[in-house]
Amino acid sequence: MMARQRAFQDRASLSDLREDLYQAHGDQLMKPLVAALRDVWDGAHDAVADRLQENRPNGLTIARRLAQQMDDILVTLLEAITRHVHRNGNPSDSERFALLATGGYGRGAMAPYSDVDFLFVTPYKQTAWGEQIAESLLYALWDMKLKVGHAVRSMDETIKMARQDMTIRTAVLEARFIHGDAGIFDKTMARLETELFAQTGMEFVAAKLDERNKRHQRQGGTRYLVEPNVKEGKGGLRDLHMLFWLAKYIFGTREPKELINLNLFTKEAFQRFERSRRFLWTVRLHLHLVRGRAEERLTFDIQQEIASRMGFLDRGATRGVERFMKRYFLAAKDVGDLTRIICAALEDNQKKQAPGISRFMPSFMQRKQRPAPGFVLTNGRLNFDLDEPLQASPERIIGIFRLSQTSRYDIHPTALELMSDSLGLVDARLRAHEGANKLFMEILTDQDFAETSLRRMNEAGVLGRFVPDFGKIVAMMQFNMYHHYTADEHLIRAIGILAQIERGELKEEHPLATELFPRIGTRKILYMAMLLHDIAKGRDEDHSIAGERIAYRLCPRLGFTAAETETVAWLVRYHLVMSDTAQRRDVGDPKTIRDFVAFVQSPARLRYLLILTVADIRAVGPGVWNGWKGSLLRQLYQEADDVLAGANPVQRRSQRAMLAKDQFQENWAKELANDGDDTAKKFLDMHYDSYWTVMDGDSILSHARLMAERIKTGKDIVFAAEDDGFRGITRFSILTDDHPGLFARITGAVALAGLSVADAKIFTTMDGLALDTLWLQDERGQAIADKARIKRLEKAVLDTLGGHVVLPDVLAVRRKAPSKVDAFKVAPDVVIDQDASGTHTLIEVSGRDRVGLLYDLSRVLVAQNLRISSAQIATFGEKVVDVFYVRDAFGLKVTSQTKLDKISAAMLAVFDGLGQEKVA
Repeated sequence: MMARQRAFQDRASLSDLREDLYQAHGDQLMKPLVAALRDVWDGAHDAVADRLQENRPNGLTIARRLAQQMDDILVTLLEAITRHVHRNGNPSDSERFALLATGGYGRGAMAPYSDVDFLFVTPYKQTAWGEQIAESLLYALWDMKLKVGHAVRSMDETIKMARQDMTIRTAVLEARFIHGDAGIFDKTMARLETELFAQTGMEFVAAKLDERNKRHQRQGGTRYLVEPNVKEGKGGLRDLHMLFWLAKYIFGTREPKELINLNLFTKEAFQRFERSRRFLWTVRLHLHLVRGRAEERLTFDIQQEIASRMGFLDRGATRGVERFMKRYFLAAKDVGDLTRIICAALEDNQKKQAPGISRFMPSFMQRKQRPAPGFVLTNGRLNFDLDEPLQASPERIIGIFRLSQTSRYDIHPTALELMSDSLGLVDARLRAHEGANKLFMEILTDQDFAETSLRRMNEAGVLGRFVPDFGKIVAMMQFNMYHHYTADEHLIRAIGILAQIERGELKEEHPLATELFPRIGTRKILYMAMLLHDIAKGRDEDHSIAGERIAYRLCPRLGFTAAETETVAWLVRYHLVMSDTAQRRDVGDPKTIRDFVAFVQSPARLRYLLILTVADIRAVGPGVWNGWKGSLLRQLYQEADDVLAGANPVQRRSQRAMLAKDQFQENWAKELANDGDDTAKKFLDMHYDSYWTVMDGDSILSHARLMAERIKTGKDIVFAAEDDGFRGITRFSILTDDHPGLFARITGAVALAGLSVADAKIFTTMDGLALDTLWLQDERGQAIADKARIKRLEKAVLDTLGGHVVLPDVLAVRRKAPSKVDAFKVAPDVVIDQDASGTHTLIEVSGRDRVGLLYDLSRVLVAQNLRISSAQIATFGEKVVDVFYVRDAFGLKVTSQTKLDKISAAMLAVFDGLGQEKVA
């Protein structure tokens, strides 16, 4: 019996194996044969792994060899079944069959854990002997633990099913003969061609393109997702397969290289096709082997390993995994370019076949349609008029995108291909061309089509040549969970969101930004700042500082005045400040507002910054923006705008406290309609002024109800939970006797419930009660819609406070579960700021997020005998930033440096003690 070897086995060796087993076991050979062939298949997997470690491996060649190995296994099994198990020395015509590989396996390339799809085709209805053959083969493959897709059909049934079902039609389009009667295969394929394919060309094309579009939407709608699906995603292998399906169906091609002879691809385009195929197949093979199963999604936790396996090393500030993913996205971009080329050829072919009437038209009616000098329409799409060489007026490369916006004509794929092949014309002279720069600014600031045009310019390679700094971030991914798209795609999407805000389409989600847009000074300042805000990503220095320099250099070239350039540069340099202040500082603290206003300085800058911040966060990816972030930004804007208008933040704080008390009494009276109730007075007497200046009216009313419930029921602890759907948050309040560590235990219970804390305010009343309010979100970053989940949270709090749950032990068990964040390293850091607040010491802690981190950090503060007044929690993918406003036991700032050093060390120990790796 053949021992498992790390190698592919040829068909002759497997035939010898079959005969040896027959000699030893007679017609009972199937069980040992299946076991031996399983070893052969495992050895083939080993061989794939070995070949992938060779220098510059060709994944496509390896995948083809693996498919050949499966062919040999199937043939060996069929010969054993037909010769030794179910013998039939003289099969009749109706007992003849052909075994065809179909689907992906039919293409002659497969990954280690791909499905094995095949079709038995018979001349007529299936016979009893044929059923035995098919059934025996199927059981053998199942015993080998293979995933099999199979069918048994006559020729007539094959034609009929292919006509009715587009999936079956696609599968048999790529059918490949493996074993049996080759004549049946030839006749079946000939009939499919004449009876089906030749008559339904455009039907097939329309169905496949529609299927592709729907698949792309399911996969996120862009090829620049940072966790792409190598097989099904936009720009993945399925798109490459679709190119060949269309060409094969319409033009009858059998091999991709035939696309050159048909003038569908230039030699250069075909080379891109082959490079993309080889690269994507290499990635897919690694994916299957690393996972040990059929895995097609390139997730964060395996990107680094595959990058290392494929030889992508760190270079300067760019990590190896980021270089690898850039190569992936460039391959996906090539696939998109090739798709456009094939689709244009199919469109032209359809028009050539359509009955024409041009021969009956006068010659003047057959002249080229010229929508503008230097351009023509080709099948209703913009193209270059090559009567004048492109080299003679290269500014047309920019102009065609602007003409597409104003004329509403799409750009013909051949024009995009010509631009890609002529990028040398986008040089320093064109970048200095006043007309070209003016056209570019019109493209960038077009209210309707800026995003579409910029994306087309980027995919054609024009944008990165015209703005060279943009070219440096094309296909650049940032290896973290926060950013969903590559850097270039993020900027282009941000421009699109900015235009949506300007058009008023996002008024419900972003009311303030929509209201402010008509009040900004100059539109182009905002659009240019948006284009440049992340343009310096991936450099050794802070991208905001480098981006500011780029703005000072680029804006004058594009026609900006010195004052406009300064504003753009300021926005780029400080585009993160408003988001950081809103999410990581207490915007109810007058010192926070004073510092922010001193920084912003003018209402105009404040408006620019608010809109820029909203669009930037929204463009990061699905689920990153939520109503809570919006409410924080609106609050910060309103507070700052009031101060810029002349209001004194300290006086406003005092006035706000008085107004809040008056409003509460009015609301409480309306709610109860009971003059004899003294709850209002008790509630007013139990809170310091700091409470009234921080809490909003709804929260205050809810807290008063809590106090009334506690008095009425005599309960030691009472809860209240209210959803705010617009802000995407649930306010969860607890009123109970105060004691050390209360807030920490509550956050631990929140962690056990699988929820996250976005903000928290902690108050101690004048009569010694603790009123803790936490703003919570679920794992989707939304309000907690399930009321039963709130009840489970309340129980968790009661169990925790009652000592029925030992939080450190339970959370330690929870942390053992695999998590996406495990793939990342985040350097923990502690910053202590004495200037951010006039009354508190601010402690900002950042590091890799995990279950119960807020609980662990809060316990440290309790152990240091500190009182937490508020906490702001901001999560950026795998990184969390927890900010605590604290005082010492006497209600003062922490001023002892020794004490502060001890706090910092204890905070950092939280990370190191739980196995978080330090990052150099």
